[in-house]
Amino acid sequence: MEMTQWVSDGGVAITTYETLVKIPVPPTVTVNMMVVDEAHYIKNPEAQRTQAVVAAGQRAERILYMSGTPLENKVEEMQFLIRCLQPEIAEQIEGMKQLTQAEEFRSAIAPVYLRRVREDVLKELPELIEKEQWGLMTHEEMTAYENALMSDNFMAVRQVSWQISDMSKSTKAQRLIEIWEEAKEGGRKLIIFSFFKDVLYKVSGLLGDYCIGVIDGSISSEERQKMIDELKTAKDGSALVAQIQAGGVGLNIQAASVVVFCEPQIKPSLETQAVARAYRMGQSRSVLVHRLLIQDSVDERVMEILHTKGELFEQFADESVIGRMDIQANEGNESDGEAGVSEKKLMTNIMEQEKKRLGIAGK
Repeated sequence: MEMTQWVSDGGVAITTYETLVKIPVPPTVTVNMMVVDEAHYIKNPEAQRTQAVVAAGQRAERILYMSGTPLENKVEEMQFLIRCLQPEIAEQIEGMKQLTQAEEFRSAIAPVYLRRVREDVLKELPELIEKEQWGLMTHEEMTAYENALMSDNFMAVRQVSWQISDMSKSTKAQRLIEIWEEAKEGGRKLIIFSFFKDVLYKVSGLLGDYCIGVIDGSISSEERQKMIDELKTAKDGSALVAQIQAGGVGLNIQAASVVVFCEPQIKPSLETQAVARAYRMGQSRSVLVHRLLIQDSVDERVMEILHTKGELFEQFADESVIGRMDIQANEGNESDGEAGVSEKKLMTNIMEQEKKRLGIAGK
């Protein structure tokens, strides 16, 4: 019904990727301007939603892609997005993925790529302080960790320090309690993220009535907003506990100024988006980000991957030539780049490295 009305009357149509797959723009319609938000979700040319957006773009006079992370894993992702917009420029950067080619890459994409970071446009933002909180495994944690490795269960391995039943013996849980107590004493509130539902509910149990609620994929947008509103007036030390896929995007949670990650994420964009829930316009306090990590564990391997992907993004996509020129005008003034193996292969490689390091064999 809405599509029929839009085709007939014109105006602005707002839709989702999933809806566009089911209800495509009619081939007889010419779109004057198409804006694609969170464009990194269409980086896979084989995905239905990517194909639906590309097809709609073929009937658009002008197209704008918006993304905070146009490059997540490999340079080819960004090259594909540019190919959708300016095929001629995409041809110029074809095959450019070595770090030594980054400057040439940035110059070539200048006509199509404008990047802005918060610091460029929000001069009033407070300080962002990020800390890596490293701990050592206890004997009980090591036993659980080795069992997870031997069973080839990567998801269980990633929950190092959280797999054990007694949270009083969990290194990460005890450090989390210390961070929570410091936040409470400092008059702050928290957002605590994990990929895993089991971890979320263990954290909720640790915080007791200081936990405002748990946000996961089953929680409606109305319920999420109710929790966020409640956090605003809650007592110091109150916290929202959220699954990073569900609570790490699309929410404004400036009432919190402490962000905690229970484990490192495979994709740096997940963490960047999650931090941005608190570190955004309207935040009046410095934002403290804590990453709970265990030495000599999978956490070290994942952090290495994050640093590699971060370097790739920094070299190829963190700065746009045209954006830098514009900022300057307004103010008056040998590693390779292939981080693009599949997540499944990454998981397998990490597991093999950990087994070899500990001298154990899986199934």
